[in-house]
This record gives sequence, C-alpha cells and structure tokens, in this order.
Amino acid sequence: MPLVHPFRAHVYRHEPGADLSTLTAPPYDVVTPERRAELLSVEPHNVVALELPDGPLDPTVPGNRYENGRATWNAWHAGNILVEDDSTAVYIVEQSWEYEGRHIRRRGFVAAVRLHPFSDGVVLPHERTLAKALSDRLDLTRSTAANLSQVFGLYSDPAGETDGIFDAHIAADPMFTATDAEGVLSKVWAIRDTATIETVAGIIGDRPVFIADGHHRYTTALAYRDERRAADAAAGLTPVDPAYDFVMMTLVNMDDPELLVLPTHRLARSSGSFDAASFWAAMERHFELTAPVGSPSAGVDEAIRTTFVVRTADGTTKTATLREGIDAAEAIAGAHSDHWKRLDVTVLQELVLKPLFGIDADDPTTLDRLSFAKDANEALKVTDADAAFLVGPTRMDQLRAVALSGETMPQKSTYFYPKLLSGLLLRSLD
Repeated sequence: MPLVHPFRAHVYRHEPGADLSTLTAPPYDVVTPERRAELLSVEPHNVVALELPDGPLDPTVPGNRYENGRATWNAWHAGNILVEDDSTAVYIVEQSWEYEGRHIRRRGFVAAVRLHPFSDGVVLPHERTLAKALSDRLDLTRSTAANLSQVFGLYSDPAGETDGIFDAHIAADPMFTATDAEGVLSKVWAIRDTATIETVAGIIGDRPVFIADGHHRYTTALAYRDERRAADAAAGLTPVDPAYDFVMMTLVNMDDPELLVLPTHRLARSSGSFDAASFWAAMERHFELTAPVGSPSAGVDEAIRTTFVVRTADGTTKTATLREGIDAAEAIAGAHSDHWKRLDVTVLQELVLKPLFGIDADDPTTLDRLSFAKDANEALKVTDADAAFLVGPTRMDQLRAVALSGETMPQKSTYFYPKLLSGLLLRSLD
C-alpha cells in the first residue's frame, strides 16, 4: 500500500498569496506561556489557541483545555475562519532564511503518511518520547480529531528526483506565505494533479522515512489510530483507508546538502558538591585536554575524533578530545550498536555525564540535573550548572545508521533548523 497520500487540508480562509504570519506559530513544545499570550494578543485566531488551549490539563475537570480545543475547532469552522481546501492535494512547503551570511532554502512536501508501528521498519524514530507529553497530545487529538501540526520526516532522494517536481510548481505564485519571528519565510503551493502525486509517492516508494522532529506527534497518532480502529471494530465497521490511519507529515530530502542540523549543547549539575579539580582529573582518563584555540567553540564541528569544549562554573575552559587508541565502541558497555556508541552525544552521555555526574538516561530521576542550550555563548555562561559541554552536530549518515539499527539516540541529539511553522495546514481525522 502506498505510504504517501494526498489529503484535503483545512486552512485559514485567505486570499491567494496572503500573508498568514500572525496566524501561525512555532511548534507547541517550544511556545512558552509568555509567547502564547503575545501571539494571541496580536491575533486571537492564532493557531496556538488550538494547539495550546486554555484550561486545566486534567481531562476530567470541566472546562479543561481539551474541551476548549474542541469548541475552538468547531467554532472556527462554523465561522469560516478555518475552511477546507478546494480539493485534495500534496503541498509543497519552502522555507528560506539567512544563516551565517548565506541564503539557505529548504523544501519539502506535506502529505498524509500511512501510519506504521516502528517495529515495521517503515517509519523510524531516532529519539525517545516522554509519556507525559504523549498523554497531553493524545487527549487533544481525541477532542479535536485533527492533526493540528505536522510531523517532520526525512526521506532519501540522493538523485534529487523530487527537485524537478518542486521546481515546476513553485514557478507559480504560492497559495499563501508566513514569516516567523526569526525571519524564516515559508511559502506553500498545492500539487493537485493525480499523475504528479503518484510520481511523488513512487519516489518515496518503500524507502524508510526517518522522523526528524515530532516523535510525540507520530506516537500520538499511532495510539489514536489504534483507539479508533478498536471503536470501529466494536461497532462492526470496517472503513477502507480511514483518515485516522494516516498522519500529516512534512517530508524533506535528507540528502539535500542545504539541510541544516545544529547541535544542542549540554549543561550538567552534580547531585552533591562539585569539585572542579577532581572533575578535570577524571576527564583525563578518556580525553586529551588542551586549551581552546580561537573562539571557545572553534574546531568542534570539524573535529575528526569526538571533541567537546568544556567549561566549569569557575571559568576554566578546555577542549576535550577522545584519546588516540580509545574506540568508543569498546569503551562504552552495553548491547548497543557501534554506530550508537560512536555518536558524540553518546560518548558525552556514557563517558562523562553518567560516571562523573550520575546523570543516567535510563533513570528519569537524574535528568532534572541536565539542561540544554541551542546557543553556544549562552551555554558557556554555565548558568545554574557545574559544567557546560559544547558538542558538534549529528550527521545524517549517523542518524540513518542508528535508526536503521532499531535504536534511538540520546535526548536532543539533533536540532533541525528551522522548525516547521504550525498553522499553515491542518488535517481532519474524521
């Protein structure tokens, strides 16, 4: 059965080429309460009113966020704030922005992707999910029966077959556009031609799809599908390809050289008093310590061997490089693959954070002493931490190898920039 299908999107009512910036938002999991209030003060119909409704999180309490989410979804359709697109389509989304003095463009297409459990090896995760976040998203999906934002997926197209399809369609004016707070411009076009959609679906074929971002959304969609299937079976219904068998996903070519993956840096706190001298002495067991050359983070991204820049709260800063003769696949115990053990973030987790700070990825009670920073300069301030670790980005070949081996990377191993905007396209599950 084809993995990729067209769907009829629900969109904000708009004039052709409209700017929907004030109606869109970053993904729900990065929107703070303050940012949510700011977005709604500018435009009360901003999508965060759906993604993060008002009300208690307890679904048994009257007036909870899930009841409010359903009421908002229904009211916006009744008031023609949200409308169905003219016909089914696969949608092209292009994002463009300036990064370190160069212009970057990332293109993908949005489709309804058939849900598969991870054990099928068709859609593959690369990070773990948290039960608390899953519960919230599942309750909201139950109440709205909708995909309110997209999963971010990756497919392999080394020959760039999809590029020609995209080029042919983006020559026309977009359906609408939106610009986020960081200046990233998103444009959306629709592919409605059946033959072209079948060509796109054929390019994906039976190749695996890797989840780049949105693991919680995908896992939620699986749980919701199973609930709906059980309910239909109990009612004696056997629908063919029901909407709940699919999830809305933006698919991006992982072989695109402009695909930007940034690192997420780590800050760690000890469970007790922290002795910087003892810490540095312990680091020398596995790492060669040298003074940074140039900027504190220089050389981390290009290092051949696993390398971190480490700063302790007293301001001491050193470059830590895995010693010659030490193979992470041998130094790290456990049944994981060599690909997993040789990830920079794994080396940091297993040879530093776990033995020297007692931070264990398998022990949730220790994870509150680990925090993350996207910006290297912010990380190096070592705020509310004993030590900061600047890491390099995870490569696409590493993500592919680990996911294909059936494993998941340590938390926040990848940061695909930019995030996908919520509010461009929505999808009903009824």
